[in-house]
Amino acid sequence: MNPPNRYALTFPGTPGAHAPQDVVVVTRTSTTGPGGHPVYEDDSGIVRAEISDAGEVRMLATGGHQTPNYPVHAQPLP
Repeated sequence: MNPPNRYALTFPGTPGAHAPQDVVVVTRTSTTGPGGHPVYEDDSGIVRAEISDAGEVRMLATGGHQTPNYPVHAQPLP
C-alpha cells in the first residue's frame, strides 16, 4: 500500500493560554527519514516529519538549535 501524499498535523496550542491548536498540512517528499519512512514537509520547508505506515510521527529539525514540538494527531488527507 502506498503512503498518503499529505497529512494534517495538529499541534497543541500554547500551554496556559487557552490558544487554539495549530494545524499544518505536510506533503510527502522524495526522501526517507532515519527510520526508513517517507519524509513530509510543509510549503515553507520548516515543518518536516517522518511518518510511518502506522501514523507514528518523528519531527525532524530543519535548522540549528531547533527543538520541534510533536503533534498530538496526524490525519491522512486525500
